[in-house]
Amino acid sequence: MSTPLHSRVTCTGANGVGLVADAYGHPDDPAVLLLHGGGQTRHSWGGTAATLARTGFYAVSADLRGHGDSDWDPEGHYGLDAFRVDTEAWCALLGRPVVVGASMGGMAGLWTEGTRARDGLEPAGRALVMVDIAHRTEPDGVARIISFMTGRPEGFATLDEAADAIAEYLPHRPRPTNLDGLARNLRLGDDGRYHWHWDPAFMDPDRPRTSNAGDTFADLARLLRIPVLVVRGRMSDVLSEEAAQEFLTLVPHARYVDVGDAHHMVAGDKNDSFTTAVVEFLGEIR
Repeated sequence: MSTPLHSRVTCTGANGVGLVADAYGHPDDPAVLLLHGGGQTRHSWGGTAATLARTGFYAVSADLRGHGDSDWDPEGHYGLDAFRVDTEAWCALLGRPVVVGASMGGMAGLWTEGTRARDGLEPAGRALVMVDIAHRTEPDGVARIISFMTGRPEGFATLDEAADAIAEYLPHRPRPTNLDGLARNLRLGDDGRYHWHWDPAFMDPDRPRTSNAGDTFADLARLLRIPVLVVRGRMSDVLSEEAAQEFLTLVPHARYVDVGDAHHMVAGDKNDSFTTAVVEFLGEIR
């Protein structure tokens, strides 16, 4: 099977933040924008992006602001208003792509499309795929993520030490023997230690947040008119089956896929099953 064309794409988001993405496939093909979860990088979509390209899509996997090779916001703006501007910038560049967002990326997609509908604007994207996220989450699952992301501010002495921490956090996954992939999610600091590849201000409880605090995700979900797919990991502790079903009542036209044996990071746990579900959805709305 041929390797999809792979190139670097950039754009400018809120507050002048430079955003970076990897693009797979041909720019003339229908575009799919892939937005990772908080604390991850664009590399978490590598397998999915390559498959999408081979099936006739232009897959653009972006680093969120403050993550990976995208810029850190100079004023620590990591609220949903900033993510909306970023998402709109990518959508304008790509010409109304399908937005596929995991966790934080899915929240950005929902917030963008919901607030645009509230504001009387046309959708930024052609469709929205929300990966293990909906209008509400389970507090214990979210607390576990936050604890992991904030648990090692001093970083790691070696890649093996970081791999051990991930293995403890994700006991259902085999610990990788090749750490090249892990190295892309870490940065070597001036202190000689490895740190997660995101701005620590992203997790600052005092960071600037959305100015539209009166809006709830449920209210915004009701406004969605574009095609929507919700993909849940059956073993997820972040998105419950109950919350997923509630979302389907808020967005009656939404479609739903439950991926067995997958936890919150569905694409990483069961990439083939996840990608198949997304490709089938894209084929139906194409």
